[in-house]
Amino acid sequence: MLEAVLVDDEKKALQSLSWELTNFSNEIHVKASFTDPFEALEYLEKHSPDCLFLDIEMPKMDGFQFIQKITKRDFPVVITTAYNQYAIQALKNEALDYLLKPIDGDDLKETISKIKKYQARNLNTDKLEKLLLNFNNNPVHKKITVNTDGKLIFLTADEILYAESDGNYSTLYLKDGQRIVLTKKLKEVNLLLPADVFYRIHNSYIINLSKIKEFIKTDGYVVLVSGHKIPVSRQKKSDFLDML
Repeated sequence: MLEAVLVDDEKKALQSLSWELTNFSNEIHVKASFTDPFEALEYLEKHSPDCLFLDIEMPKMDGFQFIQKITKRDFPVVITTAYNQYAIQALKNEALDYLLKPIDGDDLKETISKIKKYQARNLNTDKLEKLLLNFNNNPVHKKITVNTDGKLIFLTADEILYAESDGNYSTLYLKDGQRIVLTKKLKEVNLLLPADVFYRIHNSYIINLSKIKEFIKTDGYVVLVSGHKIPVSRQKKSDFLDML
């Protein structure tokens, strides 16, 4: 059974929608309802429903502002409103569906069908992601897993030349010329990479030790097989020489 959360500043509208949904009691259950959007946000910080029915015209905070404030949005949002001019904006905010008040029973049936399809699709995606992660974390065929742009990328150590820091972001440079930007600091990337292959040679760089072609001691940098020149920090130089 689907669990729904309702947000609407009008009590009568909440009661009406709740009554409509209870007609589908074998498919959907109203877990919580709120007239205060701030209370609803607090609830959603701790709970993740199967769907959210959200009014747009609210005095304290409109529905689109509400959507932007949801920190963990892993459920579909259905917009409910008495005005039809918000349809395009609802799509831009990635709402699953758009219902006009008073809500028609047939329209609600279609919406519930969309929610169920959304849940089934996401369940299959989660299963596939777990399967891939388990497969690639197996020591027999272990790969380095990075998450970027809504997708998982599986790499072998040999594919990576080096990683470079850019504040709260990092970039992986691959031997085929590709660059992969990650929303991780370099210290987080360092934890992903096998310590017997990679070494943080500088605050801003991690290199693949097997890709070193030269070490220019006088100027304090290494040359990789790709031709990239990577500086060695003074603090790391002694440890790096011992390693070599």
